[in-house]
Amino acid sequence: MSTKLVKLCVVLTLLISFPLFSSLHVQAASSQFVAKGTSANKVVALTFDDGADGTNIEKILSVLADHQITATFFLTGSGTKAHPRAVKKIIAAGYDIGNHSYSHPDFTTLSAAQMKNELNQTEAMIKSTTGKSSKPLFRAPFGAVNSAVLSAAGSAGFTHTIQWNIDTLDWKGTSSAAITNKVMDHIVPGSIILMHTGEGASGTPGALPTMISKLKAKGYKFVTVRDLLFVQSAGDTYVVKPGDTLYRIAKKYGMTVQQMAEMNHLADPSYIRAGQVLVISEPSSIHTYTVLSGDTLYSLARKYGVSVSSIVSANHLANASYITVGQVLVIPGQAEPHYTAYAVKAGDTLYSIARRYNTSVSKLVQVNHISNPDFLLMGTILKIPQ
Repeated sequence: MSTKLVKLCVVLTLLISFPLFSSLHVQAASSQFVAKGTSANKVVALTFDDGADGTNIEKILSVLADHQITATFFLTGSGTKAHPRAVKKIIAAGYDIGNHSYSHPDFTTLSAAQMKNELNQTEAMIKSTTGKSSKPLFRAPFGAVNSAVLSAAGSAGFTHTIQWNIDTLDWKGTSSAAITNKVMDHIVPGSIILMHTGEGASGTPGALPTMISKLKAKGYKFVTVRDLLFVQSAGDTYVVKPGDTLYRIAKKYGMTVQQMAEMNHLADPSYIRAGQVLVISEPSSIHTYTVLSGDTLYSLARKYGVSVSSIVSANHLANASYITVGQVLVIPGQAEPHYTAYAVKAGDTLYSIARRYNTSVSKLVQVNHISNPDFLLMGTILKIPQ
């Protein structure tokens, strides 16, 4: 009798514990490292890191407003505390924001608990000051990132860690002309440009008008980082204008509101903002690949049945022998399969999602560039191949 009772207790314990263990799978997904957008269209994201002084914020906002373009500001907790009125103006103007830590330390030197504290303190300061969340975007101070940093950022709710592919080095006091030349010499579709708001970046406000005008002359559209993450290689895009609605835009291009909402990962189809870039056609036949440790251009070319020179050309690589882990490469001539978007829920695992959609875990891992199949972050949008 006692043996049966023990067995019954064990079974009940396992049944009660199972949901708890399952939920662990959605708590600690690593943040996705992004140094450049994957769009083949001429879109560019201007980004500004805000430190303790924020001297040039109002000058920068004035230029952006004059040229009617959007941008993304990565805010520190200390900066938000030091100049809350300027930060509120960033939000009031409708610009996107991300988390840049509280005190701007090198995250690679911190423990997981210390990193989490930096992120949470900043999130709390920004929310109490502006009412807005800095999630899901994080930019590491100094751009210092490793696997531990990505893990900590992901577990704190920051699904994307944003780097850059054009560093203006404006914080060194670089002249306006040098900043503009650096950008124009290195601009490619999907570029993320790094600039700063502080007193040390004295050349930035003066560089912006010329830089913006030259980029527009080259056919570039300005997007936020958040937009850039979802503007993949597409046939056409549309920049939302004041007074636009999703219904009007969908009707204009012969689409349904539902199609546009799904294609652009819109949580609320009734809310779009002026300056937002929407994809208005299906993705073109361009596939992307996130570089892993040990990869070479030669091995990738063999894997996808293309030439090294075609990858070099598609990605505007100056040095064919140098690629970095985490770098996103465009693979020419490879069609991306049609997919359904799915938002990860509590209790989900890749296995349960794969079974639900009659696909395999390996396909989900490959399509979504998942580094650790055992962990998913609740709210993450997954592509489900059809």
